[in-house]
Amino acid sequence: MKITHVALWVNNLEGMRNFYMHYFDASSSEGYYNHTKDFRSYFLSFDGDCYLELMQMPGIPQSKNDPRKQSMGIIHFAVQPGSKQKVDELTETLRADGFKVVREPSTTGDGFYESAILDPEGNRIELMA
Repeated sequence: MKITHVALWVNNLEGMRNFYMHYFDASSSEGYYNHTKDFRSYFLSFDGDCYLELMQMPGIPQSKNDPRKQSMGIIHFAVQPGSKQKVDELTETLRADGFKVVREPSTTGDGFYESAILDPEGNRIELMA
């Protein structure tokens, strides 16, 4: 078995799609629209078998979790830029462009080199080598 995709409800569908395409080299499917539910989505691919689905529909409540703190449930997803240097470079690019770095690049206790940032809507992303 394998995980096929992770899905995020978003407020700004086009903005989030552009963020992941610009900073993470994601490829996007054509947009899907269900007229009955006013539901829209895109599937983003990151050069692999797992996808990120971005979804938007009226009436979805805002999360009450603080994205800077840990909470129960899914707390992050991770991407591999390719090397420690690329983790550092992408972390600094995102910081310079105004995105919040919630964990500076470092080697974790389990031996991974990681940083963590928040995307435009506060979802935590680990950058790891």
